[in-house]
Amino acid sequence: MSASRRKTSRSSAKKRTRGGIGRAVGFALFPLVLIVLAFGTLLVWSRLPGPGGRQSKIVNVSQSESISLQMQREGLIRQPLLFEAYLRLTGNLESWQPGKHFLRGDMTPKALADCLLRAPSRPKVQFTIPEGMDHYRVARRLETLGICLATDFLSLSHSQPLLSELGIKGDSVEGYLFPLTYSVPLDSDPESIIATCVGETRRHLSKVTEEHADAYHRLTAERGWGERELLTLASIIEKETPHDDERPVIAGVFFNRLDSPEFLPRQMLQSDPTALYGCLSTPESIPSCRGSSSSKPNPAMLRDSSNPYNTYRHPGLPPGPIANPGEASIAAVLAPAHSEYFFFVAKSGRHVFSRTLGEHNALIHDSQ
Repeated sequence: MSASRRKTSRSSAKKRTRGGIGRAVGFALFPLVLIVLAFGTLLVWSRLPGPGGRQSKIVNVSQSESISLQMQREGLIRQPLLFEAYLRLTGNLESWQPGKHFLRGDMTPKALADCLLRAPSRPKVQFTIPEGMDHYRVARRLETLGICLATDFLSLSHSQPLLSELGIKGDSVEGYLFPLTYSVPLDSDPESIIATCVGETRRHLSKVTEEHADAYHRLTAERGWGERELLTLASIIEKETPHDDERPVIAGVFFNRLDSPEFLPRQMLQSDPTALYGCLSTPESIPSCRGSSSSKPNPAMLRDSSNPYNTYRHPGLPPGPIANPGEASIAAVLAPAHSEYFFFVAKSGRHVFSRTLGEHNALIHDSQ
């Protein structure tokens, strides 16, 4: 065989060898490519919106049935096999939390899985409690945002074991949900939300009482007031005015009504928002509240002594806070303006203050 033919033969053999190796490598990599494609497809699918709308619903998750089938039946996913594969891929097939979950219909499979796991990575929403909002409206806002069910929040808001654990005297967390913007995970336990808000209230209370330490000690020593009484009067001031500069003046008016023998009937705060709160909290037990949805009390409400929050009929502070006050209203209780005012009336978005009932009635007549 000639040299040229031997070279050609060796070259052909090398090509066959390289071709065989290439095909072998290709066959070996093919399953890996399929796995990567499947993995990528699953990750893309897991971030697609769910088949439901933005409305949230309560789902009672059972341990006795496939989680994927439960979510399909609730209309939260369309492909249970893909959802199960996603849970298996992320190592969470058996880690979901049974029980009640508050889930939104348009959640991605990833967000849905994170909620079912109650994972810290589940989606969060910005939740704001404005100054003066009561805990009933807080509950409705939480439900609207898909955080938790309003009835669950209200139930825990009145739970005596939880109130005792948090050191709150009274029958609800009213006054202790500090006005602030919170970042709250969807499908949250209402107890954790309440604890967070109460913690913020105590933090701000500590700040304000340290700034006005002497005044707080006087309230404690002379009136026997603690944080609940401080928050109660602060909540009334919060409901009476949105203006920071008026808060100390209104606080001074209320202290004058509590302390001065000139003001009759004695020690009556005579605050409309307190009577309205009684109608909000226990309308079924207060005859004058039935069938009323007004934002202003009518004369029958102000005469009704069956309303424990009616400060036209009951002296001193009402049974507890009527809303959640901000720091400015809390500070106003500890640093009230000193004046001879006993009365105030709303006029052009502000308040006008007066010392005598005659002046007050004249101002009311002028504003009508």
